Amino acid sequence: MDLFENGKVVRVCAPMVRYSKLSFRSLVRKYECDMCYTPMIVAADFMRSVKARDSEFTTNNSDRPLIIQFAAKDAQTLADAACVVAPFSDGVDLNCGCPQRWAMAEGYGACLINKPQLVKDMVRHVKNQIDNPNYAVSIKIRIHKDVRKTVDLCQKAEAAGVSWITVHGRTALERHQPVHYNAIKTIKDSLSIPVIANGDIKNVQDVESIYELTGVDGVMSARGLLANPALFAGYEYTPLKCVWDWVDIALEQGTPFTCFHQHLIYMLERITSQPERKIFNSLSSISAVTDYLLHCYGPV
Repeated sequence: MDLFENGKVVRVCAPMVRYSKLSFRSLVRKYECDMCYTPMIVAADFMRSVKARDSEFTTNNSDRPLIIQFAAKDAQTLADAACVVAPFSDGVDLNCGCPQRWAMAEGYGACLINKPQLVKDMVRHVKNQIDNPNYAVSIKIRIHKDVRKTVDLCQKAEAAGVSWITVHGRTALERHQPVHYNAIKTIKDSLSIPVIANGDIKNVQDVESIYELTGVDGVMSARGLLANPALFAGYEYTPLKCVWDWVDIALEQGTPFTCFHQHLIYMLERITSQPERKIFNSLSSISAVTDYLLHCYGPV
């Protein structure tokens, strides 16, 4: 919560399945990202299996502030999972925004925006079970077509003691339509807790313009950071130093090749030609990738 008290817009790395893992969080923290979320973890699976806990959640001493995002549909499972991760993190976030069909069918994600009492109960239950009063409990939501319903949901969560709310300014049915910044502003104006805006933040100018439009306390980026992990530091494209920082971090932390390569594909997409991308995307080993980078771009 201290992050929200110094008057500057808090810059946040979004929860991204497969991508917002420890190695990528380590990278964006070097480039003025203030807070990071883990990928969404299904709380019931996390509690059921040691293997799931080991594969889904890794961290280290410099990986802070860190928010663990859970998908959950009952208060006790969420609270149990929160108690497990609390010693290694700064907060938990309840996913109320994932629009994927499997999540909605299981009772997770964006279907929770239509269950405000359940969300309120889950927030309150986690708050009651975590001993640390400074431990954050947040929610990440999508909006309703009728923003009054979203305001009601957010006010109920605020009454339950939610620390802040992240608002993705699209409905559960919208994918690439324009973000409804007016709805985010309406929600911000109706609450006294911090609000983080999410959706289409692709450069540092977007950070400023969205703050001006909505008055939010923070901004969260997903695809923008994938394409340019140095976005929050003001770079228009991924700088060469950031590319080599990623190589160093990924090798040091033992990042699997597929993940290592895919992040570089995203980072280089806007600064390479189609024939270059075709060659780079076909590489199949760490040594081939590093040789290619040295040959085409040289060391830092």
